[in-house]
Amino acid sequence: MSSVLVRHASAGDRGDWAGDDRLRPLDAKGRRQAEALVEILLPLGVGRIVSSPYVRCVQTVEPLAVALGLEVEEDDRLAEGAGHAARALLAEDGVVACTHGDVVDELLGYGLKKGAAAIFANGGLVGTISAP
Repeated sequence: MSSVLVRHASAGDRGDWAGDDRLRPLDAKGRRQAEALVEILLPLGVGRIVSSPYVRCVQTVEPLAVALGLEVEEDDRLAEGAGHAARALLAEDGVVACTHGDVVDELLGYGLKKGAAAIFANGGLVGTISAP
C-alpha cells in the first residue's frame, strides 16, 4: 500500500449550518460512512492518519484511528483551499489523508463522492472506493 486520499463523509448541507463551517460535524449518514471506511481501509497497512483540522474530516477518520490504535494528526495542508499542498502527504507510504472536495479536485482533476477514497501506489492512482 502507498497512500489513500479520503474525501470527508457526509456533513449535511453547508447552507443549513449556522456556525463556523470548520466546526460542522458529520451527520448520521456521514457517521455510517466513517464506520464503513474502517472495514475498507483496515487491511491496507495504514501506519499514519492525517486530516484537515475541520471537524467533519477528523470525524471521518476517527473510527479508523481507533481501530488501529493511532492518533489523527491534524494538518492545514489538507484544509479547504489548500490545493496541491497535500501532494507531499500522498507520497508517504501507509498514510491516509482526509480532506475536502476542492482539494480532491485539485489533486485528482475530478471529484469524489463524500466518504469515498482514492488509493495510490507507486506514485499513481490504482483505484477508488466508496463507503455506502
